[in-house]
Amino acid sequence: MVGIYVRVSTEESAQRGYSIQDQIRECRKKAGTDEAIEYIDEGISGEFLDRPGLTKLREDVRKGLITKVVCLDPDRLSRKLMNQLIVTEEFDSQGVELVFVNGEYARTPEGQLFYSMRGAISEFEKAKITERMTRGRREKARQGKVVRDYQVYGYDYDKEKECFVINEDEAKVVRLVFDLFTKPNDKVDGINGIAKYLTKQGIPTKRGAKVWHRQVVRQMLMNRAYIGEFYQNRWNTEGMLGNRFRSPEERVRMRERPKNEWIRVPCPAIIDEETFFHAQTLLEESRRRWSKKSKHQYLLSGLVRCGDCLNTMTGRRAKNWGKYVYEYTDQKNYSGAKHPGCGRRINADQLEQEVWEKIVRWLNNPDEIVAAAEDMAEGQTSSFEELEINRLEAEIERAKEGRKRLLNLFAQGLSISEDEIRESIRELKEKEDELRERLEKIQEMIKERERSRYSEGLIREAAEFYLNKQGELTFEDKKEIIRHVVKEVVVYEDRIEIVTF
Repeated sequence: MVGIYVRVSTEESAQRGYSIQDQIRECRKKAGTDEAIEYIDEGISGEFLDRPGLTKLREDVRKGLITKVVCLDPDRLSRKLMNQLIVTEEFDSQGVELVFVNGEYARTPEGQLFYSMRGAISEFEKAKITERMTRGRREKARQGKVVRDYQVYGYDYDKEKECFVINEDEAKVVRLVFDLFTKPNDKVDGINGIAKYLTKQGIPTKRGAKVWHRQVVRQMLMNRAYIGEFYQNRWNTEGMLGNRFRSPEERVRMRERPKNEWIRVPCPAIIDEETFFHAQTLLEESRRRWSKKSKHQYLLSGLVRCGDCLNTMTGRRAKNWGKYVYEYTDQKNYSGAKHPGCGRRINADQLEQEVWEKIVRWLNNPDEIVAAAEDMAEGQTSSFEELEINRLEAEIERAKEGRKRLLNLFAQGLSISEDEIRESIRELKEKEDELRERLEKIQEMIKERERSRYSEGLIREAAEFYLNKQGELTFEDKKEIIRHVVKEVVVYEDRIEIVTF
């Protein structure tokens, strides 16, 4: 029985017109018979050996069902020389005749040499196609274009303009997720609570799924696209295309490229930076802030830390002079604990009352906190900083251009020694590094001031929530208010320190 093998991958069908029907027609002509079994792999790259159609053909050859194989060209079998040789060796060992429409395959030293050369050229051609496509995508990205639809929730992909546009319906959900996570509310607790809430509301995911998973919500909260920063060329997916044909142990993992290779592409922002960075701070501590509930509820659960050994302090019930009391302790008795703690303990009711009373004073007088923050920011001239930033950026560009000019002069063969060039380039690089350091300091100062203003907003939000519910605050309300304002409660021997956002 004659076996006809045909394959087409997406890029080849678009660029070369290697259609399945064309290949079958040509192969049937070469076979000279209508009694043939067709083995087809459509939309699969020739880079991989494990393909459904080819695998079935190899099995039938081993079973003795196929005595002759007809193929359009050796690169249909594989785009890699090693894989071509593996397949042809299998066919030869079973005495199967291998015939190509474009060229002949002879079992002679000359024939094997010619076949190997064609295979090597085919592999080289595939590598060049991949390189050109990758280079083209990177160049588009550097021009500020989004090279494909990345399926980012909150955005639609405009194929003509090659950019993201805001999907208003999804953007509302994005803002809701950030509000639920960063603002006091009595609807949800943490990321898992948000995922359950979205599922309950019947809101579909980007791919139309009915159930939201906590990891999807977490990724959404960490996605910098929502503040107008989308990065391409971030992930190295080389070799992952063939994962569907590999066992779980053999699958290629996606790897993150070094940050200097990422290409930033602007996109419309959905979330303001203050809200986004506050969410990142909460995410860093969410594991202990939203730990699973114990039988006894602790108002400061996940927020307390020892000021000396820096261990987190967890709530527990302890026996003291024959009576059971609730306390926070830094002792870690579980197996494998790296830091057992210094043994600090503090009465839970006493600590919770002291913290809550201080929070209430803030909430009743939020203007005092805001005024203090404004005093700290007095005398800072943002206009001067803006001018200084512009000046430094211009100086950095001049230093870059200076290095380029020196290299061009050297390349043109002008009478400048290599040592002089290197010394000048080193000086310009040092100057550029110094300017960048000063620029980063000013930018960090501005961000710090913005974070301070955002903290004022957090206190005002918490105060509004508190005043609206005053007189009917539940335990959960108090817990939510504290988590909205307090980052950490640090316990020392003689005092406590409340760290706010």
